[in-house]
Amino acid sequence: MNPLPRPRLDTPALAERFGAVRAQSMALAAPLSEADCQVQSMPDASPTKWHLAHVTWFFETFVLEPHEADFKPFDARFRVLFNSYYQQVGRQHPRPQRGLVSRPSLAEVKAYRAAVDQRIDALLRRAHDPTVDALVELGLQHEQQHQELMLTDILHVLSCNPLAPAYQPGWPLAPVAPVALDWVPFDGGLVEIGHAGQGFAFDNEGPRHHHFLRRYALANRLVTHGEWQAFMRDGGYGDARWWLAAGWDWVRTQGIEAPLYWQRSSDTTHDWHAFTLHGLVPVDPHTPITHVSYFEADAYARWAGQQWGLATRLPTEVEWEHAAEPQQDTRRAAGNFVESAALHPMPVARLEPGALQLFGDVWEWTSSSYAPYPGFQPWGGAVGEYNGKFMVDQYVLRGGSCFTPVGHVRATYRNFFHPPDRWRFSGIRLARDPQS
Repeated sequence: MNPLPRPRLDTPALAERFGAVRAQSMALAAPLSEADCQVQSMPDASPTKWHLAHVTWFFETFVLEPHEADFKPFDARFRVLFNSYYQQVGRQHPRPQRGLVSRPSLAEVKAYRAAVDQRIDALLRRAHDPTVDALVELGLQHEQQHQELMLTDILHVLSCNPLAPAYQPGWPLAPVAPVALDWVPFDGGLVEIGHAGQGFAFDNEGPRHHHFLRRYALANRLVTHGEWQAFMRDGGYGDARWWLAAGWDWVRTQGIEAPLYWQRSSDTTHDWHAFTLHGLVPVDPHTPITHVSYFEADAYARWAGQQWGLATRLPTEVEWEHAAEPQQDTRRAAGNFVESAALHPMPVARLEPGALQLFGDVWEWTSSSYAPYPGFQPWGGAVGEYNGKFMVDQYVLRGGSCFTPVGHVRATYRNFFHPPDRWRFSGIRLARDPQS
């Protein structure tokens, strides 16, 4: 089994980072009412209150219980109530019923967080323990994942309200046009991908290994809402030529005719509006398309290639990482993340010629199935259930989104969703072979 990676920070700095990440979760929840925090709008989403409690359960269960002297749980009932899927820890409350857990109250969950925060801080400052540090860093990375899930899930909750409430109004954004779509070529050959071992990474990011790549090209920016509207006007949702068989069945059985959160508009200026954290707003043709499934992304790539006379497709995850890894810190710093817009996250148009817009804005679908790398070994113990057991029937996405904390992603980070999933901030970058 893989050992957990050691954090790069010393223990006092890790304690400060712990406080900052925990405070960020509460800041993201601050615009919500207690009723907002209670609602579960679909089985795949979770209430904000549950997210706040679950990440606290993670620290209590995996850090305090094995490492705190004279450990006593804050509330023994929480061990089942806020367990997500860790079979080795014990039973779990059914996921589709999380919205029915009206008690503990939001105030009690906040008290739970405060008590665990105090105990973790004391544990970190008492003595340096590399095992504790590694588990705390894993817990912080886990909480940052749930910060994005909190925003993603509350967007779905608010979209179900006929009043179309805004999480935090900030519309309109400044209208800008993106750079013209162009192709950035990359040489092939024998390349290495996967985490090299410095700093934190999840177990599914390694081990580092070789792939042989053909030459390829990536689009210099993401597909926009305006380009997606052209696909729709051309009957893209009604033409079986562009769809995988499972995707075509999904479109017909679900009655899909537009991306998630789009609504037909009575506005004579705009055919469509989309629900966002800013409320219901006109679809901006210049910004990156989002909330599309793998099925939709793959269909669009086929349609776009036919329009341009090119064999366009989705990139593989090896191609994406190979393009993103050089100067990843510089490219990530230029991305649009949850901190970039002072809690008004929206994808934005890319303006700089030559920039690839690889990090932030939207998670980019790849054509790669989510599978273990050669030599993959999960972490030991219950935390080994984190990634490996989900390696079936899913596709990899890369790059982060405007809902992602900026320090959470890297070139090797592998997100994964099922092909029909689209309530996450998922979008599209096109690829092609250079001879096409």
